[in-house]
Amino acid sequence: MPGMGKMNPRQMKQAMRKMGIRTEEVPDVQEVIIRTPDKEIVIEVPSVSIMEVQGQKTFQIVGESYERACGEGVADEPVDDEDVELVMSQTACSHEVAVKALKDSNGQPAEAILSIMAGR
Repeated sequence: MPGMGKMNPRQMKQAMRKMGIRTEEVPDVQEVIIRTPDKEIVIEVPSVSIMEVQGQKTFQIVGESYERACGEGVADEPVDDEDVELVMSQTACSHEVAVKALKDSNGQPAEAILSIMAGR
């Protein structure tokens, strides 16, 4: 900020507060993921702060990052046993086929059943 070259951090915070600018640190952040259609940028153990000016929030993230394909490294969500049984009963498929179809359809039994039926 112009004219504030020799301010100590405390004076800087006071001046920012007078101008309606608030900042806060976000404690205990483990990971930040920025997702685009074809990749994810992962920042591990980041330092995250939020600056609010006139109702608008700006996030500052500092840390080591790497890129990965979308969905890579994300733990598989378990599928519901009742959904597996439903898919198996409606399609006469194996447990493995039902689980794969449910995972491929984001846990939606109707979609899983249709995809198995379409594959026959």
